[in-house]
Amino acid sequence: MSGTTTEPAPDTRRERQKRAAAGRVRHTVYGVVGVIGELLITLGVLLFAFLVWQLWWTDVVGNRAQAEIVRELPFEPVPTATPSAGAPAGPVIAPPRRDEPPVMAEPPHATTFATIQVPRWVGEPERPISQGTDRATVLDVLGAGHYEGTAMPGGLGNFAVAGHRTTYAKPFNRVEELQVGDPLVIRTTDNIWYVYRVTSTEIVAPSQVSVIAPVPGDPGAQPTERMITLTTCHPMFSARERFIVHGVLDYWAPTSDGIPVELTGGA
Repeated sequence: MSGTTTEPAPDTRRERQKRAAAGRVRHTVYGVVGVIGELLITLGVLLFAFLVWQLWWTDVVGNRAQAEIVRELPFEPVPTATPSAGAPAGPVIAPPRRDEPPVMAEPPHATTFATIQVPRWVGEPERPISQGTDRATVLDVLGAGHYEGTAMPGGLGNFAVAGHRTTYAKPFNRVEELQVGDPLVIRTTDNIWYVYRVTSTEIVAPSQVSVIAPVPGDPGAQPTERMITLTTCHPMFSARERFIVHGVLDYWAPTSDGIPVELTGGA
């Protein structure tokens, strides 16, 4: 028995056109998806590079620059004790003075006039403090910044200082570790040590500028103490709030008298 074979009907011109159009659409879609994919990969690489620069490289550059700034400050050498009875030579411990401290005049903008050392932050270097708190000329390039118009070190009122908590060498990165009673040691280019003690910490909104008033929290009050205030961003990697540290002057000493005991591991 012989069978019959049915041949498929030839494509019509319209069907061929439809298939060609569908192929062109698929090709276009694949091309657009490929371009978008490449753009996303490039964007991801650029974002990663930016994060590396922002979170790591600015610290590398900032630490080098701030160390060089400190090295170039006109500090007198700390006197060294003469070794005796087999004991090695070491720095002379400065006797605390609690009389009226000398206070230097407020310097021009972006002038580095002091440093800060925090014994609680073991391993952290001596950081420079310069006049002003704008990012472009002070905080991003010089380290910590002094709020212009607030007291100078040792002065009656509130010596207020700002610093980055992340990026640009992050001088105040470990601010949350501070405890009441911790020393904050300031050394000025007038060759005076000022040793403050932490009295409190708080978290405030950025608009709460009264924290740097002569009497923190009471802008209209007349100051009777010699205070210090540190301000930085909070929480980490955010500027939503500010972390505030308040302290009061414990004592001062000329650098020619020696070094504060707090910088030698003492109380």
